[in-house]
Amino acid sequence: MLCGGERASVKGRCAGGFFVQPTLLEGLGPGCRTNQEEIFGPVATLLPFEGAEEAVQLANSTRYGLAASLWTRDLSRAHKVAARLHSGIVWVNCWMLRDLRTPFGGVKESGVGREAAWTRCASSPKPKNVCVKL
Repeated sequence: MLCGGERASVKGRCAGGFFVQPTLLEGLGPGCRTNQEEIFGPVATLLPFEGAEEAVQLANSTRYGLAASLWTRDLSRAHKVAARLHSGIVWVNCWMLRDLRTPFGGVKESGVGREAAWTRCASSPKPKNVCVKL
């Protein structure tokens, strides 16, 4: 554990709740639960990789696919990598930036469909939202 992991003390209406400090983990293999399950909290893991091919393989090796984030200067490469990621939304050079009119939802075992009225049609394919901050 590089940082965090302790109970976070919050004030106000959430005082006494169960919160954890932002936490950063490293040294855990790709098969570790922290790298295979969705953690809905301020927890991130670091996994080293050699090149885009291995990064995509690691990202796609989980049974979930809610969201992904890419950070790069090469937007052409970012679009190629984003297309190969099994994820409902891919953020490029940003995170949690979205237009509420665009579809949002996961793939594989993440989520139960897409938010956005036009995507509810049975004949609609599963769209992927790629959000790029220039």
